Amino acid sequence: MPAQRGKDLLLKIGDGGAPETFTTIGGLRTRTLSLNAQTVEVTHANSMGGWRELLAGAGVKQASVSGAGVFLNETGAETTRAAFFNGDVVNWQVIVPGFGTMEGPFQIGNLDYAGDFDAEATVGLALESAGVLAFTPEGA
Repeated sequence: MPAQRGKDLLLKIGDGGAPETFTTIGGLRTRTLSLNAQTVEVTHANSMGGWRELLAGAGVKQASVSGAGVFLNETGAETTRAAFFNGDVVNWQVIVPGFGTMEGPFQIGNLDYAGDFDAEATVGLALESAGVLAFTPEGA
């Protein structure tokens, strides 16, 4: 994957409709997508050379998304606020340029509002995956 502009990584929240419409969450200045997989160790007394063995495909997969910036529209701000206060699991899209799109259910684990007296108000949020995520490679 060649170098990409960080500002092109987008975070969008779904409206729950059918078909679902996704709204970009404002002007996020920083965004991170972390994919994790737990391992399941199956090492035993007869493991070759004493090397650790892992059971393929047995661990729990998890994705975390975080971002910080400013809301640019009321729809994105209100949908995010409501999802947090209701404890809802909603569909989100994370679009990574040059890579593809991750889409699926997430719950907001953290929602921060901040502001300095001489600057704009900012928002920060952290999402935790809450089910199966779909990945669509860029250009597919």
